[in-house]
Amino acid sequence: MDVLDLTRLQFAVVTIYHYFFVPLSISLAAIAAGLEITWLRTGDDKFRDLTKFVGKLLIVTFAVGVVTGLVQEFQFGMAWSAFAKFYGDVFGPTLAIEGMLAFFLEATFLALWYFGWDRLPRLAHAATIVIVSLGTILSAFIILAGNSFMQNPVAYAIDPVTGRARLTSFTELLLNKVNLAAFPHTLSGAAMVGGALVLAIAVWRMAHEPAMRVLARLGAWVTLAGGAATALTGDHLGKVITSVQPMKMAAAEALYQTTEGAPFSVFTIGKPLPSFSVDIPWLLSILAKGSPGATVQGIDDLQAQYAAQYGPGSYVPMIPVAFWSFRLMIGVGMLAAAVAAFYLWRTRKGRSAPAWLLRWLPLIPLLPTAANTLGWIFTETARQPWIAFGISKVADGISPGLTSAEVVASLTGFTLVYGVLAMVWLRLIRHLARQPLHPVAASDKSPELAPVY
Repeated sequence: MDVLDLTRLQFAVVTIYHYFFVPLSISLAAIAAGLEITWLRTGDDKFRDLTKFVGKLLIVTFAVGVVTGLVQEFQFGMAWSAFAKFYGDVFGPTLAIEGMLAFFLEATFLALWYFGWDRLPRLAHAATIVIVSLGTILSAFIILAGNSFMQNPVAYAIDPVTGRARLTSFTELLLNKVNLAAFPHTLSGAAMVGGALVLAIAVWRMAHEPAMRVLARLGAWVTLAGGAATALTGDHLGKVITSVQPMKMAAAEALYQTTEGAPFSVFTIGKPLPSFSVDIPWLLSILAKGSPGATVQGIDDLQAQYAAQYGPGSYVPMIPVAFWSFRLMIGVGMLAAAVAAFYLWRTRKGRSAPAWLLRWLPLIPLLPTAANTLGWIFTETARQPWIAFGISKVADGISPGLTSAEVVASLTGFTLVYGVLAMVWLRLIRHLARQPLHPVAASDKSPELAPVY
């Protein structure tokens, strides 16, 4: 692998790992806020206990997310300095504001929430976790604005003196149509991940903690609602992406020839001339443009168009990666929502879920996590070879003078650090999940409240 491939691999590893914790922070903050508000409205102390439990999960996840975010910014400046130099005036405000939100707003009010139990008035205490939740959402919106610029560059001009891109309107950058479509889709995916984690832990513990039954159904509802919202927002996002990056949608289907009423293949063997394919008629045209008879541009025509517009070279992304990541993203996400719906149906009116389902449910967080990861893999790899679509290519963004040995050394270091962080996070989450909701003295512990080991 050359320097470019190694640097892209490093960026993928660092970004994907960081994103394991981002949706969890967003959704756990919202769930904790909802539980505390419910406690204030009902006065039922089980919601107070569940609020504290989910809040502890949030604190651990938030801390790891901050650390991995710092590593991501470090490697961005180290390996992509040419991109940072050219687009720094555009990305600078988004990174600065997000840093202020993450390190000051969210961290400060999360600390006030944790240490404010029995010290702050109830309404003021509930307000702290609501502010944390709003901060995570606002932080996601601002960071997504930066990523949306890479998908659909807006609100910039090239400075004739410095030759660098400069921001012309921060408001226009935030209101990029890709950002407005990607933001609700991202929040929906985050809801699925957080809901699935809460569901998994609650199912594991509810034999010893009756209140966990409430949390398990809440987690299932959040997962199911997130899945439905992900499908709706994803449909809109697909149409927006088609309008600004038609090559991405063509790559998602490995559609080489421009086609009217294009089908969507659920499964296929061999492209561009498949030896076996299971197709849904007209579905790609519906996904791309909202009409069964719409014309979807093919890869070959788009390649010729881009070569004439931007100069010689290949503008075709890695088709197998785009093709399968798109399908697996949809399939795995739908499976997570289906499992949550099945759990809700089997536990309706106080019924108990079957033992086999309870045995496998602790693994459900893997499904929406995989769907989120596959979605970002599709989003970023299907944009290739562009780092900012239509302006500059990925090869133009890496740091000058960067060597393969330097990238390998830093990637190895990042991987070791991330391995340690993963073990720490898993052990802390497992430790918290084992704790009783009502800590009592060892001599007073009853068997039904004992932790599960």
